[in-house]
Amino acid sequence: MSARRTDYVTHPACALHDMGDGHPEQPARLVAIERQLAADGLLDRLQRQTAGPASDAQLARAHTPEMLDGLARMAPRAAGQQRAVCPDTVMTHLSLDAARHAAGAVVAAVDRVLSGAADAAFCNVRPPGHHAERGRAMGFCFYNNIAIGALHALEAHGLQRVAIIDFDVHYGNGTADIVADDPRILLCSLYQYPLYPLLYPAGSAAGQSNLMLRRGDSSAEFRHGVSQTWVAALEAHAPELVLFSAGFDAHTEDPLAELNLTDDDFAWVTRKVLQVTATSAQHRAVSALEGGYDLAALGRAASAHVASLMAPEP
Repeated sequence: MSARRTDYVTHPACALHDMGDGHPEQPARLVAIERQLAADGLLDRLQRQTAGPASDAQLARAHTPEMLDGLARMAPRAAGQQRAVCPDTVMTHLSLDAARHAAGAVVAAVDRVLSGAADAAFCNVRPPGHHAERGRAMGFCFYNNIAIGALHALEAHGLQRVAIIDFDVHYGNGTADIVADDPRILLCSLYQYPLYPLLYPAGSAAGQSNLMLRRGDSSAEFRHGVSQTWVAALEAHAPELVLFSAGFDAHTEDPLAELNLTDDDFAWVTRKVLQVTATSAQHRAVSALEGGYDLAALGRAASAHVASLMAPEP
C-alpha cells in the first residue's frame, strides 16, 4: 500500500526571523528537520507547498485587535533593530512576516487536507505558536499557529469537532487560553511539571485532557499516560480533524527540559492518535512545529513523526 499523500508546508520567510546568536529558537531548526527528512528518504515523497501569509481575519479569530495592533506598532522598521516582546522573545523587522507565514502554513494545510488534495500535512515553520495567548505574545511565540488553523477548520470549513494534540514539553498555555470556552475543540496537552510557563491547568478541565509528567519520566510514563487520558477523551470527542502541536523538546537530548522520550515515542504517539481517531477524522491530520532545541534530536524526532503521518495504516 502506498504512503498517504502528505504535504510539506514551509516558506523562506520563516528562516529570516532571528533572535540572535545563542538563542535556542533559531533558523537552523528548520534546516535540521529538512536535512533529516532528506536523509531518511522522506522529503522527495512529500508534496511540497509554499505557504502564504495568514490574513488579518484569520489572525483575528484567535487574537484580540489590541494584541495584533500592538505587535504591529512594536515591530522594528529597519534591519538591525530589535524589540523585546518578553524576556525570552525579541522581534526584528522580519519577525512578524515570518509569524504570518507560519500561521498561514497551517491555514493552507487545513485547506488542502479538508479539500482532499492531501491526507495529512507537516508544517516546518517558525516562530512557534502555542504560548501565544488571545491577548499576549510570549515564549518564543507571536501568533498561535495551531489555534488559528483549528478555528479556520471550524469557521471556514464548517467542521463540528477538532482535536489539538500538543506533545510539546511546555504547557500550551496560549492554545488553552484561546480554545478554553469552545466545546468544538478538544485540547490534549503534555507538559513537564514544573517547567515554563509555570501556568498549569487544574486537572483535566472541560475540553482538555492534560498529561503531566515529571523530571526523569520516560517512554513508559508517557505511553501509559497517553493511553489512560488522551485515548478516552479522543474517543468521546470524535474529532473530524486532528491538529498536532508538534514540539520535540520532551526528547531526552533536549537542553530545555528533563524528560527522556526517544525518537520512537514521537512516532508512536502519532500512530496512536491517528488510530484512535481513524473513524471520525478519517486519518486527516495537520501538524505544525513547536519546540525542539537539540538540532540532531529535533531532526530525527520530527522525521519519525512525519513518517507516521505518511504511513498508509497509522
